[in-house]
Amino acid sequence: MPKKPLNPMANEATPEQVRDHKIYEQWGLTEKEYALIVKTIGRLPNYTETGIFSGMWSEHVSYKKSKPALRKFWSQNDRVLQGPGEGAGILDIGDNQAVVFKAESHNHPSFVEPYEGAATGVGGILRDIFSMGAQPIAILDSLRFGELENSRTKHIVDGVIAGIAGYGNAIGIPTVGGEISFDDVYAGNPLVNVMAVGLMDQAAMQVGQAKGVGNSIIYVGAKTGRDGINGATFASAEFSSEAASDRSAVQVGDPFLEKLVMDATLRVIREHADKVVGIQDMGAAGLVSSSSEMAAKAGMGIDLNLDLVPQREANMTPYELMLSESQERMLLVVTKGQEKAVMDIFQDMDLDAVIIGQVTDDGRYRLRFMDEVVADVDVEFLTNPPKQDLPQTKPQRLLSAHQEQFVPDVVDATATLKQLLAQPTIASKAELFRHFDSQVRADTVVKPGGDAAVVRIRGTKKALAMTTDVNARYLYLNPRIGAKMAVAEAARNIVATGALPIGITDGLNFGSPDNPDVYYELHESVEGITEIAKQLNTPIISGNVSLYNETDGTAIYPTPMIGMVGLIEDNRYITTSFFKKPGDVIYLIGDTQDSFNGSEIQKLQTQQISGQLFEFDEQAEIANQGFVLDAIHAGLIESAHDLSEGGLAVSLVESAIKNNLGIDATFAGSTSQLFAETAGRFIVSVAASNVKTFEALVQNHDVSVSEIGEVTATDLINIGTDQGQVIALPVATAKDIYLHSISEMMKD
Repeated sequence: MPKKPLNPMANEATPEQVRDHKIYEQWGLTEKEYALIVKTIGRLPNYTETGIFSGMWSEHVSYKKSKPALRKFWSQNDRVLQGPGEGAGILDIGDNQAVVFKAESHNHPSFVEPYEGAATGVGGILRDIFSMGAQPIAILDSLRFGELENSRTKHIVDGVIAGIAGYGNAIGIPTVGGEISFDDVYAGNPLVNVMAVGLMDQAAMQVGQAKGVGNSIIYVGAKTGRDGINGATFASAEFSSEAASDRSAVQVGDPFLEKLVMDATLRVIREHADKVVGIQDMGAAGLVSSSSEMAAKAGMGIDLNLDLVPQREANMTPYELMLSESQERMLLVVTKGQEKAVMDIFQDMDLDAVIIGQVTDDGRYRLRFMDEVVADVDVEFLTNPPKQDLPQTKPQRLLSAHQEQFVPDVVDATATLKQLLAQPTIASKAELFRHFDSQVRADTVVKPGGDAAVVRIRGTKKALAMTTDVNARYLYLNPRIGAKMAVAEAARNIVATGALPIGITDGLNFGSPDNPDVYYELHESVEGITEIAKQLNTPIISGNVSLYNETDGTAIYPTPMIGMVGLIEDNRYITTSFFKKPGDVIYLIGDTQDSFNGSEIQKLQTQQISGQLFEFDEQAEIANQGFVLDAIHAGLIESAHDLSEGGLAVSLVESAIKNNLGIDATFAGSTSQLFAETAGRFIVSVAASNVKTFEALVQNHDVSVSEIGEVTATDLINIGTDQGQVIALPVATAKDIYLHSISEMMKD
């Protein structure tokens, strides 16, 4: 007689051992949650069941602690075709087309294995986009690292940049923009947020649901291995410098395989949309998350045979098969009897495509392995852990913050400007983004380095602008106002390209929500984002939450990354941030105040961020954005650049050095205000022939606009203030400092 195969589960803990040794706590379930599971299912859960509950009830999957805040988001207007709850959000952009976008984080994996952590973050967010039926057209990033004096930080920077570039370049999707900042609070917990944007015909829209009794659950893509096992739980716990890094929780990606999966999925949608009931990426918590969520959305059940799951390693257990986060895998629900046409497309590309189960109508989540039922629980219970609205406390630093603004010591404004241009958060990131292929697919119009990237829509006059933004220092000083300013800055960057802001995705990066101070920061940030999103008419249609970003009890700054997309109706409106020619007149849009707390100059001169955040005039912000967009659409603006870190002086330099042009400017304010970071401001350049028309347009808007100088053909940046001529800097010198400071630091 043939030998009975060895059962990989033979050495697993029994349900009693799981209980007695509290193995569930190692997987992130609390004693109270475990007790609720026992009570609800009426028995002790076995090893596999405990594991799938740990994955599904992790914060990273369930948002059980962040949901009370997330419910406050405003997510609907007349453009929204799909809001939060699916793989990505979708907005109507006219002509029966839609833009699809979302952001994801891969923070903890990127600290442990920077290359693979970042690379698989790119792969995961791309699957979210094409699972909706959209062709990905662009990748952006939002990165936070410790200070560059730290050799470990340099290693992480190198690995993360290489991982994003390696995956994006290989799969053939351009990395078109992003933003990078450096602060010591991220040394032990870097942030790696990736945003992806896709384009689709509205008729091709897909959702992740499993409905229709008897319909087939089809596993497609790569085989399942032991990489990334229970990575969702790993991402839902803080780091300790004493604990060994868990490399088994980090996935390994293959962009060439992903390209095949993407092409096959999009072809299936194009040719067999009538046969496909639902599609979902196997992301956090792997197979258990994708299958159970699809069933829960449809109010159905799922029955899976794990013996049929393609495996690349021997003797994998049900726990491993369900909680592996191996990359490049998708789950499809296909109408019974129509499977072959769909599976053939994947198999023709040498991809696995296997029926592993069926949709049921009993609401149960049932797993079979080696002729045993190894899990049998209620789908609704599995996918809906009890939500936790935790205590909130306003941090002491906000209660005791001094109200007066920091007063910079600007004895030599030229020297101060040179120092600021060399600061890693301000200095050009070209040395880093040169690794990214920003022009593959040949649709990128505005490349990295501008205020926002712009990608044209083939066959139309339209284009999409896109950006990622947040200044976490502002949020540290005031979470609600700082969050508003993050949204406003993203919108300014979009407007500066000639686009109308239309929607938001977010990446909410915070410390432990169990800390009442952090939970307060989360709620306040969400409130701030929602309040200004309504005013800008930019609904929050998708996003990601990453909590427990702290090491040894020290949290990162609250860092809710804002990803924003804008629509350009006519490519004639596309505007860039750099000055075009000598003789153009430079205008400052917006008033300048003593806005220094949380600024780059405060960090430079005091090595810290402190005080009460400066005021933010929302109405002026919105008015200024409206005016700049009107002026661009009227054909009156040669260049537009928003003012952010480093203030007016830094923005003037950034606008001048691209075309090696000089500046002769006079600012009607104090010398220190050249470095103030008052929100809502732009600098624009206007051709001399358009000055009268431009100034007439100003009269039709309630905005503050002041002429401050002109673009010159000289190699000098000359800036005067109320104190006289205060900055005289050769363009070549400014350019050298701005472009090469980061590469010099990375060499050291």
